[in-house]
Amino acid sequence: MSSEAPAAEEFSGNATTESVKAFIAGGFGGVSAVLVGHPFDLTKTRLQTAAPGAYTGAVDVVKQILARDGVRGMYRGMVPPLLGVTPIFALSFWAYDASKKLILSATPNRKSDVLSTGELAAAGFMSAVPTTLVTAPVERAKVLLQIQGQGGSGRQYTGVLDVMKHLYKEGGMRSIFRGSFATLARDGPGSAAYFAAYEVTKKALTPAGATPADLNLGAIIFAGGTAGVAMWAIAIPPDVLKSRLQSAPTGTYSGFMDCARKTIAQDGVAALWKGFGPAMGRAFPANAATFLGVEASRKLLDSLF
Repeated sequence: MSSEAPAAEEFSGNATTESVKAFIAGGFGGVSAVLVGHPFDLTKTRLQTAAPGAYTGAVDVVKQILARDGVRGMYRGMVPPLLGVTPIFALSFWAYDASKKLILSATPNRKSDVLSTGELAAAGFMSAVPTTLVTAPVERAKVLLQIQGQGGSGRQYTGVLDVMKHLYKEGGMRSIFRGSFATLARDGPGSAAYFAAYEVTKKALTPAGATPADLNLGAIIFAGGTAGVAMWAIAIPPDVLKSRLQSAPTGTYSGFMDCARKTIAQDGVAALWKGFGPAMGRAFPANAATFLGVEASRKLLDSLF
Protein backbone atom coordinates (compact mmCIF):
# COMPACT_ATOMS: atom_id res chain seq x y z
CA MET A 1 0.00 0.00 0.00
CA SER A 2 1.36 3.39 -0.94
CA SER A 3 2.26 5.75 1.91
CA GLU A 4 1.99 8.84 -0.26
CA ALA A 5 -0.38 11.59 0.83
CA PRO A 6 -3.63 11.99 -1.16
CA ALA A 7 -3.36 14.25 -4.17
CA ALA A 8 -4.31 17.89 -3.91
CA GLU A 9 -7.22 17.22 -6.26
CA GLU A 10 -8.65 14.71 -3.75
CA PHE A 11 -8.50 17.24 -0.93
CA SER A 12 -10.06 19.83 -3.22
CA GLY A 13 -12.81 17.41 -4.23
CA ASN A 14 -13.54 16.48 -0.61
CA ALA A 15 -13.63 20.13 0.42
CA THR A 16 -16.03 20.96 -2.42
CA THR A 17 -18.31 18.05 -1.52
CA GLU A 18 -18.39 19.07 2.13
CA SER A 19 -19.15 22.67 1.17
CA VAL A 20 -22.05 21.56 -1.03
CA LYS A 21 -23.39 19.39 1.79
CA ALA A 22 -23.19 22.33 4.21
CA PHE A 23 -25.05 24.51 1.70
CA ILE A 24 -27.86 21.99 1.12
CA ALA A 25 -28.22 21.09 4.81
CA GLY A 26 -28.45 24.77 5.71
CA GLY A 27 -31.32 25.16 3.27
CA PHE A 28 -33.24 22.31 4.88
CA GLY A 29 -32.63 23.87 8.28
CA GLY A 30 -33.93 27.23 7.13
CA VAL A 31 -37.19 25.82 5.77
CA SER A 32 -37.74 24.05 9.09
CA ALA A 33 -37.13 27.31 10.97
CA VAL A 34 -39.67 29.29 8.95
CA LEU A 35 -42.43 26.70 9.22
CA VAL A 36 -42.09 26.58 12.99
CA GLY A 37 -41.16 30.17 13.80
CA HIS A 38 -43.05 32.49 11.44
CA PRO A 39 -46.08 33.23 13.69
CA PHE A 40 -43.69 34.31 16.47
CA ASP A 41 -41.73 36.47 14.02
CA LEU A 42 -44.89 38.13 12.73
CA THR A 43 -45.95 38.97 16.29
CA LYS A 44 -42.50 40.41 17.05
CA THR A 45 -42.46 42.61 13.95
CA ARG A 46 -45.90 44.04 14.62
CA LEU A 47 -44.97 44.90 18.21
CA GLN A 48 -41.78 46.59 17.00
CA THR A 49 -43.39 48.72 14.30
CA ALA A 50 -46.83 49.59 15.71
CA ALA A 51 -47.72 53.01 17.08
CA PRO A 52 -47.65 53.29 20.89
CA GLY A 53 -50.83 51.86 22.38
CA ALA A 54 -51.79 49.79 19.33
CA TYR A 55 -51.26 46.58 21.28
CA THR A 56 -51.11 45.75 24.96
CA GLY A 57 -48.63 42.93 24.35
CA ALA A 58 -47.83 39.83 22.30
CA VAL A 59 -51.07 38.05 23.20
CA ASP A 60 -53.08 41.09 22.08
CA VAL A 61 -51.26 41.07 18.73
CA VAL A 62 -52.25 37.45 18.19
CA LYS A 63 -55.86 38.10 19.24
CA GLN A 64 -56.21 41.03 16.85
CA ILE A 65 -54.66 39.11 13.94
CA LEU A 66 -56.89 36.09 14.51
CA ALA A 67 -59.98 38.29 14.81
CA ARG A 68 -59.17 40.12 11.59
CA ASP A 69 -57.64 37.43 9.36
CA GLY A 70 -57.98 34.10 11.15
CA VAL A 71 -55.16 31.56 11.47
CA ARG A 72 -54.04 32.40 7.94
CA GLY A 73 -53.14 35.87 9.19
CA MET A 74 -50.46 34.41 11.45
CA TYR A 75 -48.56 33.33 8.33
CA ARG A 76 -48.79 36.67 6.51
CA GLY A 77 -45.45 37.58 4.97
CA MET A 78 -44.18 33.99 5.10
CA VAL A 79 -43.50 33.73 1.37
CA PRO A 80 -40.43 36.05 1.34
CA PRO A 81 -38.55 34.17 4.08
CA LEU A 82 -39.70 30.80 2.73
CA LEU A 83 -38.42 31.68 -0.74
CA GLY A 84 -35.32 33.36 0.60
CA VAL A 85 -34.64 31.02 3.48
CA THR A 86 -32.98 28.34 1.39
CA PRO A 87 -30.25 30.65 0.05
CA ILE A 88 -30.05 32.55 3.37
CA PHE A 89 -29.55 29.56 5.65
CA ALA A 90 -27.68 27.61 2.99
CA LEU A 91 -25.30 30.54 2.57
CA SER A 92 -25.04 30.99 6.34
CA PHE A 93 -24.07 27.39 7.08
CA TRP A 94 -21.79 27.25 4.04
CA ALA A 95 -20.10 30.49 5.12
CA TYR A 96 -19.75 29.21 8.69
CA ASP A 97 -18.12 26.02 7.42
CA ALA A 98 -15.83 28.02 5.12
CA SER A 99 -14.96 30.48 7.92
CA LYS A 100 -13.90 27.65 10.22
CA LYS A 101 -11.64 26.29 7.50
CA LEU A 102 -10.23 29.78 6.92
CA ILE A 103 -9.40 30.16 10.61
CA LEU A 104 -7.69 26.76 10.63
CA SER A 105 -5.66 27.59 7.51
CA ALA A 106 -4.62 30.92 9.02
CA THR A 107 -2.99 29.11 11.96
CA PRO A 108 -1.09 26.22 10.32
CA ASN A 109 1.15 25.43 13.31
CA ARG A 110 -1.68 24.85 15.78
CA LYS A 111 -1.60 21.65 17.82
CA SER A 112 -5.29 20.79 17.33
CA ASP A 113 -7.95 21.21 14.67
CA VAL A 114 -10.52 21.86 17.40
CA LEU A 115 -11.54 25.51 17.37
CA SER A 116 -11.80 27.47 20.61
CA THR A 117 -15.06 29.12 21.63
CA GLY A 118 -13.67 32.48 20.53
CA GLU A 119 -12.72 31.08 17.13
CA LEU A 120 -16.17 29.53 16.72
CA ALA A 121 -17.73 32.90 17.53
CA ALA A 122 -15.44 34.61 15.00
CA ALA A 123 -16.45 32.09 12.33
CA GLY A 124 -20.10 32.75 13.19
CA PHE A 125 -19.65 36.50 12.82
CA MET A 126 -17.86 36.07 9.49
CA SER A 127 -20.72 33.90 8.19
CA ALA A 128 -23.13 36.84 8.54
CA VAL A 129 -21.24 39.08 6.11
CA PRO A 130 -22.09 37.34 2.79
CA THR A 131 -25.49 36.24 4.14
CA THR A 132 -26.58 39.87 4.59
CA LEU A 133 -26.61 40.33 0.81
CA VAL A 134 -29.57 37.95 0.65
CA THR A 135 -31.10 38.53 4.07
CA ALA A 136 -31.56 42.32 3.84
CA PRO A 137 -33.90 42.47 0.78
CA VAL A 138 -35.84 39.39 1.93
CA GLU A 139 -36.35 40.93 5.37
CA ARG A 140 -37.39 44.23 3.77
CA ALA A 141 -40.17 42.54 1.80
CA LYS A 142 -41.19 40.35 4.74
CA VAL A 143 -41.54 43.29 7.12
CA LEU A 144 -43.67 45.31 4.68
CA LEU A 145 -45.98 42.34 4.10
CA GLN A 146 -46.20 41.58 7.83
CA ILE A 147 -47.37 45.07 8.79
CA GLN A 148 -50.12 45.26 6.16
CA GLY A 149 -53.47 45.84 7.82
CA GLN A 150 -51.85 47.09 11.02
CA GLY A 151 -53.83 49.90 12.62
CA GLY A 152 -56.65 49.45 10.14
CA SER A 153 -54.54 50.28 7.09
CA GLY A 154 -55.53 48.76 3.77
CA ARG A 155 -53.71 46.17 1.73
CA GLN A 156 -50.94 47.80 -0.29
CA TYR A 157 -49.05 44.82 -1.74
CA THR A 158 -50.33 41.65 -3.39
CA GLY A 159 -47.17 39.63 -2.77
CA VAL A 160 -43.39 39.51 -2.80
CA LEU A 161 -42.89 40.50 -6.41
CA ASP A 162 -45.30 43.38 -6.00
CA VAL A 163 -43.32 44.61 -2.98
CA MET A 164 -40.06 44.45 -4.91
CA LYS A 165 -41.60 46.25 -7.89
CA HIS A 166 -42.89 49.08 -5.69
CA LEU A 167 -39.59 49.39 -3.82
CA TYR A 168 -37.55 49.53 -7.02
CA LYS A 169 -39.89 52.14 -8.49
CA GLU A 170 -39.65 54.12 -5.24
CA GLY A 171 -35.87 54.22 -4.90
CA GLY A 172 -34.14 51.57 -6.98
CA MET A 173 -31.85 48.97 -5.43
CA ARG A 174 -31.09 51.31 -2.56
CA SER A 175 -34.70 51.08 -1.42
CA ILE A 176 -34.74 47.28 -1.75
CA PHE A 177 -31.57 47.00 0.35
CA ARG A 178 -32.63 49.53 3.02
CA GLY A 179 -31.65 48.26 6.45
CA SER A 180 -28.63 46.25 5.28
CA PHE A 181 -26.30 47.72 7.91
CA ALA A 182 -28.91 47.10 10.61
CA THR A 183 -29.24 43.52 9.37
CA LEU A 184 -25.48 43.00 9.70
CA ALA A 185 -25.47 44.73 13.10
CA ARG A 186 -28.05 42.16 14.20
CA ASP A 187 -26.73 39.06 12.45
CA GLY A 188 -22.98 39.55 13.02
CA PRO A 189 -23.00 39.40 16.84
CA GLY A 190 -26.10 37.20 16.74
CA SER A 191 -24.45 34.59 14.53
CA ALA A 192 -21.32 34.67 16.68
CA ALA A 193 -23.43 33.77 19.73
CA TYR A 194 -25.56 31.36 17.70
CA PHE A 195 -22.90 29.04 16.35
CA ALA A 196 -20.66 29.25 19.42
CA ALA A 197 -23.54 28.37 21.75
CA TYR A 198 -24.55 25.44 19.55
CA GLU A 199 -21.05 23.96 19.45
CA VAL A 200 -20.41 24.55 23.16
CA THR A 201 -23.76 23.00 24.14
CA LYS A 202 -23.14 19.96 21.96
CA LYS A 203 -19.73 19.51 23.54
CA ALA A 204 -21.23 19.78 27.04
CA LEU A 205 -23.85 17.14 26.20
CA THR A 206 -21.33 14.69 24.70
CA PRO A 207 -20.61 11.75 27.04
CA ALA A 208 -17.02 10.88 27.89
CA GLY A 209 -15.40 8.79 25.17
CA ALA A 210 -17.91 9.91 22.52
CA THR A 211 -17.95 12.71 19.95
CA PRO A 212 -20.62 15.36 19.21
CA ALA A 213 -21.39 13.46 16.00
CA ASP A 214 -22.74 10.62 18.17
CA LEU A 215 -25.39 12.77 19.88
CA ASN A 216 -29.03 11.74 19.56
CA LEU A 217 -31.74 13.92 18.08
CA GLY A 218 -32.94 15.04 21.52
CA ALA A 219 -29.53 16.52 22.29
CA ILE A 220 -29.39 18.18 18.85
CA ILE A 221 -32.80 19.75 19.45
CA PHE A 222 -31.73 21.09 22.84
CA ALA A 223 -28.45 22.47 21.49
CA GLY A 224 -30.22 24.11 18.55
CA GLY A 225 -32.81 25.70 20.82
CA THR A 226 -30.09 26.97 23.15
CA ALA A 227 -28.29 28.51 20.17
CA GLY A 228 -31.44 30.39 19.20
CA VAL A 229 -31.92 31.74 22.71
CA ALA A 230 -28.26 32.87 22.82
CA MET A 231 -28.63 34.73 19.53
CA TRP A 232 -31.86 36.56 20.31
CA ALA A 233 -30.73 37.48 23.80
CA ILE A 234 -28.40 40.02 22.16
CA ALA A 235 -30.04 40.61 18.76
CA ILE A 236 -33.28 42.35 19.72
CA PRO A 237 -32.11 46.03 19.81
CA PRO A 238 -30.62 46.02 16.28
CA ASP A 239 -33.60 43.95 15.12
CA VAL A 240 -36.00 46.64 16.38
CA LEU A 241 -34.06 49.30 14.48
CA LYS A 242 -33.94 47.11 11.38
CA SER A 243 -37.71 46.61 11.46
CA ARG A 244 -38.33 50.34 11.88
CA LEU A 245 -35.90 51.30 9.13
CA GLN A 246 -37.37 48.79 6.70
CA SER A 247 -41.01 49.61 7.41
CA ALA A 248 -40.87 53.42 7.67
CA PRO A 249 -41.72 55.73 4.75
CA THR A 250 -38.76 57.06 2.77
CA GLY A 251 -37.05 59.96 4.53
CA THR A 252 -38.19 59.04 8.05
CA TYR A 253 -34.67 58.07 9.06
CA SER A 254 -31.33 58.99 7.53
CA GLY A 255 -29.70 55.79 8.71
CA PHE A 256 -29.16 53.29 11.52
CA MET A 257 -27.92 55.77 14.12
CA ASP A 258 -30.62 58.31 13.27
CA CYS A 259 -33.23 55.60 13.73
CA ALA A 260 -31.72 54.68 17.12
CA ARG A 261 -31.65 58.32 18.24
CA LYS A 262 -35.24 59.04 17.18
CA THR A 263 -36.56 55.76 18.59
CA ILE A 264 -35.04 56.43 22.01
CA ALA A 265 -36.13 60.09 21.99
CA GLN A 266 -39.70 59.19 21.09
CA ASP A 267 -40.31 55.94 22.98
CA GLY A 268 -37.42 55.60 25.43
CA VAL A 269 -34.68 52.99 25.69
CA ALA A 270 -37.27 50.32 26.48
CA ALA A 271 -38.45 50.56 22.86
CA LEU A 272 -35.23 48.82 21.79
CA TRP A 273 -36.52 45.66 23.50
CA LYS A 274 -39.96 45.60 21.88
CA GLY A 275 -40.79 42.13 20.61
CA PHE A 276 -38.42 40.47 23.08
CA GLY A 277 -41.12 38.08 24.33
CA PRO A 278 -42.19 36.74 20.90
CA ALA A 279 -38.57 36.58 19.74
CA MET A 280 -37.53 34.51 22.73
CA GLY A 281 -40.69 32.42 22.43
CA ARG A 282 -39.70 31.67 18.85
CA ALA A 283 -35.99 31.25 19.53
CA PHE A 284 -36.00 27.78 21.03
CA PRO A 285 -38.51 25.89 18.84
CA ALA A 286 -37.54 27.54 15.55
CA ASN A 287 -33.82 26.99 16.00
CA ALA A 288 -34.27 23.54 17.44
CA ALA A 289 -36.09 22.80 14.17
CA THR A 290 -33.29 24.50 12.21
CA PHE A 291 -30.48 22.36 13.57
CA LEU A 292 -32.62 19.23 13.51
CA GLY A 293 -33.18 19.87 9.80
CA VAL A 294 -29.49 20.61 9.26
CA GLU A 295 -28.17 17.57 11.13
CA ALA A 296 -30.76 15.13 9.75
CA SER A 297 -30.22 16.24 6.15
CA ARG A 298 -26.44 16.25 6.64
CA LYS A 299 -26.49 12.66 7.86
CA LEU A 300 -28.62 11.69 4.88
CA LEU A 301 -26.21 13.42 2.49
CA ASP A 302 -23.22 11.77 4.19
CA SER A 303 -24.85 8.37 3.65
CA LEU A 304 -25.45 9.11 -0.02
CA PHE A 305 -22.18 10.85 -0.90
